[in-house]
Amino acid sequence: MGKKAEGKVLAQNKKASHDYYIEDTYEAGLILTGTEIKSLRNGRANIGDAFATIRNGEIFVHNMHISPFEQGNRANPSDPTRTRKLLMHKEQIHKLLGQSKREGFTIVPLKVYVRNGYAKLLIGLGKGKKEYDKRDSAAKRDAQRDIQRALRDKQKIAR
Repeated sequence: MGKKAEGKVLAQNKKASHDYYIEDTYEAGLILTGTEIKSLRNGRANIGDAFATIRNGEIFVHNMHISPFEQGNRANPSDPTRTRKLLMHKEQIHKLLGQSKREGFTIVPLKVYVRNGYAKLLIGLGKGKKEYDKRDSAAKRDAQRDIQRALRDKQKIAR
């Protein structure tokens, strides 16, 4: 049921794929105040330390940093890492809550992007990787890179 980001990617959590196995992805709208959308469009966001929680049937993202807009006025939010509410369908939230209750699963923000003028957050249901899993993933990535390099070199020689 996961949707993919179609708009311009403004912030990305590259550590998420290193630290988690992403099982499923969901698209959620962001509720922003004041000039946060202007800062977001300027690429002044960081979701590296962000995480999402579900409380009272509503989903929130924590530790998502959106820098204050430089030409901002008094509508500029004072706390750049404030908790922000996400917009999702109730059925999606209930499904996500049920899945995240299982052992080792968490809700991880993956990307922030703008689609049709609205700020969207791609969140994933992630299962934490162990240290040996991370080393295994790195070894596979290195092996794949070596294979690609060898194929590229072979094509250069054939010409």
